[in-house]
Amino acid sequence: MKIYTKTGDTGTTGLYGGKRVLKDDIRIEAYGSVDELNSFIGLLNTTFHEATQNYFLTEVQKRLFTIGSNLASDPEKK
Repeated sequence: MKIYTKTGDTGTTGLYGGKRVLKDDIRIEAYGSVDELNSFIGLLNTTFHEATQNYFLTEVQKRLFTIGSNLASDPEKK
């Protein structure tokens, strides 16, 4: 199945806010890594059954979501 965005692939990707950056920009690499870590923590969280462990990992995930959203946003826009 092919997906068409109708913008072509110019080697860039869009940040939240509209700014375009190269796909190999360190910002893209960083929020991809944060997203992978967050995913792993979510999986890890399913293996614990103690409330304090679940609470702690959930709080870490919330902070990682905030970090990821900041990395995915145009730093020049509020």
